[in-house]
Amino acid sequence: MTRSETLYTVLKSEKSPMAKGYLVLEDGTVFEGETFGAECETDGEVVFTTGMCGYQESLTDPSFRGQILVMTYPLIGNYGVAEEYYQSKAIHTRGLVVREYCKEPSPMYGSRTIDDFLKFYGIPGISGIDTRELVIKIRTGGTVKGAITTDAEGLEETIKRLQRMPAPSESNLVSEVSCKEISSRDNGKDITVGLIDCGTKSGIQRDLNARFNVVTFPYDTPADVIVESGVKGVLISNGPGDPSHPDILKTTVRTVSDLAGQLPMFGICFGSQLIGIAMGGSTYKLKFGHRGCNQPVKCDNRVYITSQNHGFAVDEHSLDGTDLVVNQKNVNDGSVEGVVHKNLPIFTSQYHPEASPGPCDTSYLFDWFGRMIREGKL
Repeated sequence: MTRSETLYTVLKSEKSPMAKGYLVLEDGTVFEGETFGAECETDGEVVFTTGMCGYQESLTDPSFRGQILVMTYPLIGNYGVAEEYYQSKAIHTRGLVVREYCKEPSPMYGSRTIDDFLKFYGIPGISGIDTRELVIKIRTGGTVKGAITTDAEGLEETIKRLQRMPAPSESNLVSEVSCKEISSRDNGKDITVGLIDCGTKSGIQRDLNARFNVVTFPYDTPADVIVESGVKGVLISNGPGDPSHPDILKTTVRTVSDLAGQLPMFGICFGSQLIGIAMGGSTYKLKFGHRGCNQPVKCDNRVYITSQNHGFAVDEHSLDGTDLVVNQKNVNDGSVEGVVHKNLPIFTSQYHPEASPGPCDTSYLFDWFGRMIREGKL
């Protein structure tokens, strides 16, 4: 079979000559493998994460909404699935791609398999894929749209459909994962902060609850509602999709802009991008994004290993004249990993200081947030 005969070439699995499913990419590449998890088809943006662990946290991270996740570590599911590590109440990825999934996990964290986990939430997976070749393709050509299917006869039509399909980030994915109502939690602390939920991870909520009373707001809450609630500072959370989506510009970005000068603010991941836009900057889509729990970031002449999950970044040059200063950069590609405001109590981290999964080297940023609220400055 050659490309001159058809739109696609099937890359057969070494471990699965009797393949049951296919990972189809919009450029015509087809990887043959075995399906597991839910018996259904799916499509989305194909992205990869580099962590050796944390498959459960990644699957339940709302920032992965609309994406098919490729795990670069070759064996996934070996330590089972435990509810205590969920980052939300459901799986948000549209599909999972692995080299091999473990059918008999260690009972250390519970004996529930990754196969059962995916089945329960109706998410398909595919194994037996050469994930090294797939990741090289993504790193070389950039993020692509893809589909997991069992329809061997319909591969050409699937490719054509993917080429016509808009990218998931063209939708307002934040509206799908944000809370719908304002809620509050009294943790007996002396400071109450607000959390603008753009798709927050439970790890962020955990670290906030350990330090503050927390009022959580939907992503489209106006600034006056937040100010009138009496919170002393605001954290803008992580979330999926394009931070410059028109619906986000009209709601969350406007709220952040209105809050500047009224309340101290801390932005994490998507929240960092929103602060950059609200202060007059802009964002761009990274070629293949940063996803994993081993990403190096330089801050104050020290390198931290961080947990990350983002496909967009703040354009450093767009910050000229905005009073935002870049104080953290990614060691690998020099992209912006954090900013501080020259005059206002505002700072951000593009990475996840709460980890979940990953190193907790930068969890001190939540303490910075508390100190900034108490002192009115960084």
